[in-house]
Amino acid sequence: MDHCDVIVVGLGAMGSATTYQLAKRGARVVGIDRFSPPHVFGSSHGDTRVTRHAIGEGSAYVPLVLRSHELWREIEAETGAELLTVNGCLVMSESSSTHSHASDFLATTVASAKQYGIEHEMLDVAEVRRRFPQFQLTGGQPAYYEPGAGFLRPEKAIEAQLQLAQRYGATLRRNERVLSVKFSGSGVTVTTTQGQYGADQVVIAAGPWLSELLEPEFARLFTVYRQLLHWFDIDGPLEPMTPEHLPVFIWQLGSRTNGIFYGFPAINGPGGGLKVATEQYETHTEPDTAQREVAEFEVAEMYDTYIRGRLPALTSRAVKSTACLYTVTRDFEFVIDRHPERHNLIICSPCSGHGFKHSAAIGEVVAQMAIDGATAINVEPFSLRRFFELGTP
Repeated sequence: MDHCDVIVVGLGAMGSATTYQLAKRGARVVGIDRFSPPHVFGSSHGDTRVTRHAIGEGSAYVPLVLRSHELWREIEAETGAELLTVNGCLVMSESSSTHSHASDFLATTVASAKQYGIEHEMLDVAEVRRRFPQFQLTGGQPAYYEPGAGFLRPEKAIEAQLQLAQRYGATLRRNERVLSVKFSGSGVTVTTTQGQYGADQVVIAAGPWLSELLEPEFARLFTVYRQLLHWFDIDGPLEPMTPEHLPVFIWQLGSRTNGIFYGFPAINGPGGGLKVATEQYETHTEPDTAQREVAEFEVAEMYDTYIRGRLPALTSRAVKSTACLYTVTRDFEFVIDRHPERHNLIICSPCSGHGFKHSAAIGEVVAQMAIDGATAINVEPFSLRRFFELGTP
């Protein structure tokens, strides 16, 4: 059993970024994943992820996303991959109702933009309809438009960072399931289906499989929810729906049960459809038994509840649909922290459905935690301690 500096368990959004940043710093690092990322079994697939500078989930996230945008461009320059498209983001709200991630998502977005001096415009309903006739917005609050926002390519981002990690000397172990993580005075021993690995420290970034590797008192902090992504067919010309003409969008509705949906421009050419999705936090699942297929009634429900009457260019036919998994804390915030009882264990995984945009910087932060013992960006708001200070989960 060879001994390295850090083992990273899970090579999705957070794990690939962490492995890359550790290797770039010269650490001896082994990255392990039960599948071969990028893959379709976790939380980091589906062609696109929204990225924006002003964060409706709270201003504590803004430094992470600002740094991530810098890192995406650095990674693009190193690999030649196209990861970040800046085509703007439009946040619309039909009311000031609550959203799972914020008491008023639109108001928090505007507050974050003002606090950090992020370029944005407030558009009334008439201006939204004039500039973006693809949306049939009939009422509500003024919309927020951020020209510096856009979307990321999650599969390509993971692939690029794993490529760079190997270039800098990391060892990647794919299709290898972690069976146990054990601690001793000499470090950490990770046992997998193919062997054992020793290290000074371990980073667990296993997404929906996180709970399998933690004690029950910590595992119960995280809940996994199945989410659906749909690509609906476009009726009419493709050009108005492309990134040159259509921003990514987040649409806050008036209902507490059907609170929000979001979407992207068409990027897969004629016949590729336009991706839209929503979120649900009523029915939880387990990662190994989650239903991967999307039923016809689920497609119809998405169209009838969210799309009909709002995106007139979309038909009710889904070109394709898929499921992904959110690993969620009870306050919908991240966890980026050392285990309170295991000083050589860093937990970096449950990002509650809004993590990919921050993942490049989170990888850098975790590498700093492991190597330097301090971080350039404050991640204290994402500590484990907050759950126990609030009382028993």
